[in-house]
Amino acid sequence: MLKKLVFWIIIIVIVLIFLGTGVYQVGPSEVALIKTFGKYTHSTGPGIHFHLPYPIQSHVIVDVETIRKEEIGFRTIESYGKISYRTINEEALMLTGDGNIISVEVAVQYKIKDPVKFAFNVINGRDIVRFTTESVLRERVAVRNIDDVLTVARDEIAIETAEQVQKILDEYDAGILINKVYLQEVAPPDQVVEAFDDVNNAKQDKERFINEANRYANDIVPKAEGEAQKILREAEAYAKEKILEAKGETQRFLSVLKEYEIAPDITKKRLLIERLEEVFSNTKNVFVLDDSGTLKLLDVNELIGGGTK
Repeated sequence: MLKKLVFWIIIIVIVLIFLGTGVYQVGPSEVALIKTFGKYTHSTGPGIHFHLPYPIQSHVIVDVETIRKEEIGFRTIESYGKISYRTINEEALMLTGDGNIISVEVAVQYKIKDPVKFAFNVINGRDIVRFTTESVLRERVAVRNIDDVLTVARDEIAIETAEQVQKILDEYDAGILINKVYLQEVAPPDQVVEAFDDVNNAKQDKERFINEANRYANDIVPKAEGEAQKILREAEAYAKEKILEAKGETQRFLSVLKEYEIAPDITKKRLLIERLEEVFSNTKNVFVLDDSGTLKLLDVNELIGGGTK
């Protein structure tokens, strides 16, 4: 009797264990892929579910919401709550289009967009993302010079890499969606950092000198142009003034000539008087020494006045 009881207990336990292989729980960010005799049949969402016991049915759980990250050229190390980074030179060192070596550290963020393809077409999703990204990144760096990679082309390289990696993964039917590729650190190798800094400093000095020269030119050229315009306007004004004076003198001469032709003696005397008035306008008396050696005093006002009468 006891043996039978033990036997049935064992049978019940085995049945419960067998049935228990069909019970599974799916997390909030996960889906479960149900396989019947090894072939995918359907999917289930979050919650506690039951399928036929193994080996009739089995399940594969895939996290489809969590953003995953792969690191190329470096690794994040967490120890006792502290985070540090270690460079992987074998992955980080790359060759640029102008023959220079540069260290590039990249992080790739991705998620699962098709859990069926990811679970059944890909053996190791992390490796395929890392190796594909590294390959495409080396190709993108190799077609640019080192200055562009270090400065203006960083975002462009990241965008092109993400697009190309996504295209390759789609061709592989990997079921992976690349969210973002970002270049975390781009720098010359440690062995040539000092020499590279010297080159950069020289370039910056060159740009500074050019900018200073341009500022000086922008300051002095307008001043010189303004001074030239001022001199030109003064010269034009002086020329117009002299032309007008010459025209006035010409008209005066012609008018005098006309009067002279009518009355030569009168005109000659008038001109003489006008000249005397102009010369002796501020003089009252003039002393004259005649041929006999006598010093005579002439009254200019009387002389001029007498001449006009």
